Amino acid sequence: MKLFKIGSLVLVLCIAVSAYAHHSAAGIDQTKTVSQEGIVKQFKWANPHSWLEIEVTSNGATQIWNLEMNPPSYLVRAGWKSTSVKPGDKIKFTARPFKNGDPGGLFVSVTLPDGKVLGQQPPRGGGAAPGAPAAPTTPAAPPVTK
Repeated sequence: MKLFKIGSLVLVLCIAVSAYAHHSAAGIDQTKTVSQEGIVKQFKWANPHSWLEIEVTSNGATQIWNLEMNPPSYLVRAGWKSTSVKPGDKIKFTARPFKNGDPGGLFVSVTLPDGKVLGQQPPRGGGAAPGAPAAPTTPAAPPVTK
């Protein structure tokens, strides 16, 4: 029984440390946003986070920007599809940059080649983003008569 308690405690501590480390945004400057234009190199539609890799050319030098995004379950509600961006697409993006100045950060929004803007969250007010699947509706209950 004592071995079970110690094993359980170790497991809980490992999970807690892993969750804390994974969700830390300490390296992101949440007070700034940067906007850039570039060519999509890769779009990873995956859990626990989607990723957008973009080639940005500035002053003759090309840098690869890596942007961490929400998981697909959040992005779908914001109007995303796994095919929303493809390698070779020219896009504009906004992100919260890394504090250390490395190219990349936390994704905020993207303007697609057709001018459509997609973010990470559905619009405020609870409505679905344009292009997102509508929320299921429940038929209204019949009126109660007395």
